[in-house]
Amino acid sequence: MNWISLEYLLDQAPKSRMVAVDPVLEHAELRLRALRLAAGLRNRGIVRLAVHLEDAGELAVALLGAWRAGVTVLLPADLQPASRTRLGHQTDLWLTDHDGDATIADLLAEPLEGAKLDLDQCRLLLCTSGSSGEPKLIEKRVRQLANEVETLEATWGADLAHACVISSVTAQHIYGLLFRVLWPLCAGRPFLRRAQPFSEDIQRASREHTSFCWVASPALLKRMGENLDWHAMRSVRLVFSSGGPLEADAGKRLQEKLGQLPIEIYGSSETGGIAWRQGGSLWQPFPPVLLTQDAQGALRIASPFLPPGHVEQTADAARIADDGRFELLGRLDRIVKLEEKRISLPMLEIAMAAHPFVSEARLGVVNENRAYLAALIALSEAGLHALRNGGRRALTETLRKHLADHCEALALPRRWRLLTRLPHNSQGKLPQAHVDALLQAPRPLQPERLGTVEEAGQWQLQLAIPPDLAHFTGHFPHTPVLPGVVQIDWAIGLARELMEDLPPCFKGMEVLKFQQLARPGDQLNLTLRFDRERNKLHFAYRNGEAACSSGRILLGDNQ
Repeated sequence: MNWISLEYLLDQAPKSRMVAVDPVLEHAELRLRALRLAAGLRNRGIVRLAVHLEDAGELAVALLGAWRAGVTVLLPADLQPASRTRLGHQTDLWLTDHDGDATIADLLAEPLEGAKLDLDQCRLLLCTSGSSGEPKLIEKRVRQLANEVETLEATWGADLAHACVISSVTAQHIYGLLFRVLWPLCAGRPFLRRAQPFSEDIQRASREHTSFCWVASPALLKRMGENLDWHAMRSVRLVFSSGGPLEADAGKRLQEKLGQLPIEIYGSSETGGIAWRQGGSLWQPFPPVLLTQDAQGALRIASPFLPPGHVEQTADAARIADDGRFELLGRLDRIVKLEEKRISLPMLEIAMAAHPFVSEARLGVVNENRAYLAALIALSEAGLHALRNGGRRALTETLRKHLADHCEALALPRRWRLLTRLPHNSQGKLPQAHVDALLQAPRPLQPERLGTVEEAGQWQLQLAIPPDLAHFTGHFPHTPVLPGVVQIDWAIGLARELMEDLPPCFKGMEVLKFQQLARPGDQLNLTLRFDRERNKLHFAYRNGEAACSSGRILLGDNQ
């Protein structure tokens, strides 16, 4: 057993205990740097410290050093100018990777003595967007975090053994902080210093370790494609997912590839972990968590992960089974009023997602003279097929008819935005404010850029055609096709973005060919090359192995 409780991490250093890898960080070095940082913070009289560090090993040093000095740590979710302005009065100093901010090296002094941390006095402030998108600060005693870490180890420690923790999520939020930093730090389980945000990064890191686990988001797990070395990754000890529900299809595919279902964690910044599940719809509460419900059926949480004596009232409606497990039924706080009628957006979203054309759905309210509902729809494969072969109007009418069985006519969406996937953030969240912004925005006019590579003056671009592209309107109503003039316009626009000093004026076309239709949801490869001697821009679109279109665009300096 290599366990050291959180309060004793700076008391004494074990002779040999690895904390992090890539590069290696030993416990003795962690302890010394944390104690030196603690001295530097005390010397400066720092009371509150904002910390935003990409390196999880450096984050561990900063947290422990600050707590040893009696400093409250604020973990901002990001370093956007608006966030810094909003949080500026909450902190005495910013400790980040950005130029102009303090670094750990700037603050080191002769070390304080090692000592046991007073977990009831140490404080952490988490910054969360909340379901409404409005940022808020949540204060935690470190005792709450320590209690949760011990529960996680009691639940899965034996299964993980000495597995290296590979994570795709940031440690600036509670899920990443606990699972990626504090839990492995106490367990003596090494963790990668840097987040691995893409499937290929997870694969590379997994190959470098004989024993490993993943701490991931639903968004990343859903995107893990067939082209990965699944055989090499099949030895993963456990896969954790949190931030939002993992689609059942994605879970089943991972079970086929890895021989196990991911473990989903349900909780929040306010409550900490509440429950977990490994497949199915029912959640298993963590042993110390006690659940009750209010009159509306929303969960109430009592837990050692909360302040002593506090019971957290959530807005999550649930159905609790006789064995204590429960099913989530949606949030009750996303209730809107249209013409004095109360409408539950989560309930309509669940009904919408039940249609075979829909993978996920989010609803919002648009106010234009009068208020009405709008729908953000992630199409399933069947839905994309219906769009390609029946058109946008037929698809949205089908969805309206489906939803009409679940609500009054005034609750039927009047605006639709069609996507291949909803734009969840790295924590698997999609704040309502982001949903509303997407619903207010016009339909896209440009392709989605997936990748760009340049070699010897020739550019290769991977493009995805948005299913809701505005150019499909009228071209054609029942079989949407990307117009040839748009393909030419995209080629010119992208070339001007990527290449310097292109002549400004369009002069004509040569050897223009259109060989295969480009349709909603297609992924195209665009090749661009500019012949400066002849002022000709060569372009070619391909869909897989099939040529879609190609030609030469003549450019000049004047009309």
